[in-house]
Amino acid sequence: MPDLGDPSYAVARWLVAHLVALVYGLGFLVVLTQFRPLAGEHGLTPAPELIARSRFRDRPSLLWWYSDRRAVALAVVGLVLAVGALVGVADLLPIGGWLAWWGVLWVLYLSFVNVGGLWYGYGWETLLLEAGFLVTFLGPPSVAPPAPILWLLVWLLFRVEFGAGLIKMRGDSCWRDLTCLDYHHETQPLPGPTSRWFHHLPAPLHRVETAANHVVQLVVPFGLFAPQPVASIAAALVVVTQAWLVASGNFAWLNLLTIVLALSAVDDGSWAHVLPSSWIAAAGGQAPLPTWFGVVALVVTALMAVLSIWPVMNMLRPGQLMNAGITPVHLGNTYGAFGTVTRHRDEVIIEGLESADDAGWRAYELPAKPGDPFRRPPQLAPYHRRLDWQLWFVPLIPSTARVWLPRLLDRLLAADPRILALFRVDPFDGRPPRAVRVRLVRYRFTTRAERRETGAFWHTEDRGVLLPARTAR
Repeated sequence: MPDLGDPSYAVARWLVAHLVALVYGLGFLVVLTQFRPLAGEHGLTPAPELIARSRFRDRPSLLWWYSDRRAVALAVVGLVLAVGALVGVADLLPIGGWLAWWGVLWVLYLSFVNVGGLWYGYGWETLLLEAGFLVTFLGPPSVAPPAPILWLLVWLLFRVEFGAGLIKMRGDSCWRDLTCLDYHHETQPLPGPTSRWFHHLPAPLHRVETAANHVVQLVVPFGLFAPQPVASIAAALVVVTQAWLVASGNFAWLNLLTIVLALSAVDDGSWAHVLPSSWIAAAGGQAPLPTWFGVVALVVTALMAVLSIWPVMNMLRPGQLMNAGITPVHLGNTYGAFGTVTRHRDEVIIEGLESADDAGWRAYELPAKPGDPFRRPPQLAPYHRRLDWQLWFVPLIPSTARVWLPRLLDRLLAADPRILALFRVDPFDGRPPRAVRVRLVRYRFTTRAERRETGAFWHTEDRGVLLPARTAR
């Protein structure tokens, strides 16, 4: 059997593995800080309720017999393993130890995604699992990275980019007439500190942005499969585009993971133009690939080829589905985002009254969502604020919150400390309010003149009460 190792991608393997470890670490940190109040035993959508109406084969998980204590224990183990991989401990292991280390990481994170319900229904959760699964078979720096696994990482990037490009062209007409970015920077789920600046760019630049996005997502991905240096140039274009998205908004770790996947297409010869030769040599990967590990890589490649049939068919059909085809183990998926762009930004504002004679409602504020119009939107990505994200969907699809939003209000009435920890501002400093309600408020970025005059980042307009006043029972 020929040697399937490709030592010319040693730097790519090192970067991909360590950055995926970083994202795993962020994922487990989010589990430790947010999973229990959202999906724990007494969460807004408890995992035990989801498990009770599911089958194990549809949601395989080490948390099938759920308890908060078990969830915390598994999250701590996952965080320790992720940090260990990030700082290089896994790099010192033999191939078998590497497989076990990364395999456990994948199983642990899969366990949370499969019982996390709507809080874990984002495309970047599946993307992390698929990327993490492939990194498991890249092997440690003591051997050359298997070429078939490198190709699978590039194929995953192709599906992410090309799928996203197709869903845009088939979706909202504003992508075709190049006007979507007249709205997107203002209406995206969680704006960042520069989003207002991007929103106020001249309209011709928005057209250029949109056209460039189409080129990078629909044309450039084919270059990833070309000989070097074309593949590295294509990867660089993807990295630049994703860095632009990082600068203009908060999309959790989606952009970081996409950048990581792009790095898998860059060979050591290309890195030699920007990195010292000693760094490239230190990445290792010079020993031949053992035959048995080459066989494992081929088996994984065959598995992923079979699982890729449905995503390819989905991308080719006119009725393409976004972020669809997800298997119970989150491998072989079709990706995509923002097939539709909203034209207005309506925010859910949660308010409370302290006492019966209190005349003014006071607002609870979340860390990432617009609230105080004088507060500049923060930069939180790649950290993921799940409640903030899910509240963005409420004005668009109110049915998604029919169960959990009333429960959230009840927890605020009880001044539940775990729920309050998800907020940036508790107007009652831990005391239970007398009543809570939910209003809809329309937000738009202030013009430059309004900003100079008022100092506000947002102009707001009341849209009425979404959920009437609710008191403790």
